[in-house]
Amino acid sequence: MKHTVLLIIMSLLFIQCVSVKQKVKSAPKTTITTTKNVTKSKPKLVVGIVVDQMRYDYLTRFKGKYGDGGFMRMLQEGYNCKNTHYNYIPTYTGPGHASVYTGTTPENHGIIANDWYDKYAKKEVYCASDPNQSSVGVEGQWAGKMSPHRMQTTTVTDQLRLDTQKRGKVIGIAIKDRGAILPAGHAANGAYWFYGKAKGDWITSTYYTNELPGWVQRFNAADKAEKYLKTWNTMYDINSYVESDADLNAYEATFKGKANATFPYELANLQAQNGGFDILKATPYGNSLTTDFAIAAILGENLGKDEHTDFLAVSYSSTDYVGHRFGVNSVEIQDTYLRLDKDLERLFATLDTEVGKGNYTIFLTADHAAVHVPSFLQDMKIPAGYFNHGDLKKHLTDFLNTTFGSDKLIENMSSGQIFLDHTEIQKHNLSAKAIENALQRELLNYDKIAKVYTRNTLMSSEFTYGIAAAVQRGFNQKRSGDVCYVLDIATISYSRTGSTHGTGFNYDTHVPLLFYGNGIQQGETLQRFNITDIAPTISALLEISLPNAATGNPIESALKH
Repeated sequence: MKHTVLLIIMSLLFIQCVSVKQKVKSAPKTTITTTKNVTKSKPKLVVGIVVDQMRYDYLTRFKGKYGDGGFMRMLQEGYNCKNTHYNYIPTYTGPGHASVYTGTTPENHGIIANDWYDKYAKKEVYCASDPNQSSVGVEGQWAGKMSPHRMQTTTVTDQLRLDTQKRGKVIGIAIKDRGAILPAGHAANGAYWFYGKAKGDWITSTYYTNELPGWVQRFNAADKAEKYLKTWNTMYDINSYVESDADLNAYEATFKGKANATFPYELANLQAQNGGFDILKATPYGNSLTTDFAIAAILGENLGKDEHTDFLAVSYSSTDYVGHRFGVNSVEIQDTYLRLDKDLERLFATLDTEVGKGNYTIFLTADHAAVHVPSFLQDMKIPAGYFNHGDLKKHLTDFLNTTFGSDKLIENMSSGQIFLDHTEIQKHNLSAKAIENALQRELLNYDKIAKVYTRNTLMSSEFTYGIAAAVQRGFNQKRSGDVCYVLDIATISYSRTGSTHGTGFNYDTHVPLLFYGNGIQQGETLQRFNITDIAPTISALLEISLPNAATGNPIESALKH
């Protein structure tokens, strides 16, 4: 009897243990099911917007005059990374666009400037030029002999093409060829840029296609550029532009055929002396034309219409042309941004209608910022100045001839770099390292040069912060020169009117970074981020591989978890 009771008790305990074990096993299944239910779909379309030469303070300085549907929509509903910087030198358009989309710096992607000296071919090369391609959309012109072949790494747009087995489309658009080509990457479906002069059309190269798609042909046939050859006046009463300098001042250049840089600008009357349709590049209407074309691409390519994420890379180039001509403190630059705000509103409204609000993601940044006109800073008693590279080259040539017995040791000087003639060095049985060191000492004694770094130093040391680190991240061992030098703060090699860029100082490195839409948190941060963090962030959002040489990190706080 005792054995029977014991057997019953043991059986009941065994059944209870099995029941508990089954409950424990089933618990994770319930959790997984819940997680799946809250998972949101990926965006149908990513729109990357790069505004050429946009300082961060354009967001705050002009904020009171922006509408609700452009910049303010992104600021109020998106995520604002308020302390984003370029972390390398030089801050130019080509390297900027490449760095945004590759997630790394010229050290790795190889776009070390807009143009640079190719020490193997012994000639200057352009970052997007490709003599093996032909123009499409304009006959027999160099303007279309372009491709991304000089960029040595993949972009986030390339990774999207790889991840979707080419089912996700990628289109690049900009007035400037490099602003369209480098962001679109190597595997893009298309990249299109503006050819002005007497034509006023959008073109491409045989790298992408042998014939313009039908939607591009129809756009060109509609003569869209023609309607912008009109009067450029301020959008609002000019007396209300108190965030900028007076309309008439000593710090601005103007168009040929116009006495002063003052409103209004009669573009139809000025076009003949200013390159025909090319005059639109240096007006806000170049951005409006770019928006027209971007909207045509969304419709013509059916972007965001299926389950595979597409990518539209748009670069607004005219802000750079306006900044170079009129300066960062001009009424012209303010009016350009107020009009760009309206263009963005128009683009976003199209995305709402064609793709659906909540179905797309946008990021907006810049390829570099710009310095205040140094002559203006000088008048404000702020240290600034101008520099003549031609005088420096003559001085260094004479110095090397006196010191080493040859006036042919410098092969090229460009973009703050000195390329030595190593054949000449060997011919005279000289030491390249000794010449680099001698140049470093001489350069540091030269007026308005702040810092100098030799090839030997950059290849044998690792800098982690400051200007030295920025120079090193912009230094490509195969393509860069033998000595790199940095000018004093706010010292430029440029005319005394208009603004420029290229340094590693805050006025050139601090740019906007706004995220908006599918998968993006609402908020802002003052944490410092690098421009190279954008591509990893979009890669994380899309759950695709990072670009193959990316050195940046995802901005986790911008993403919804």
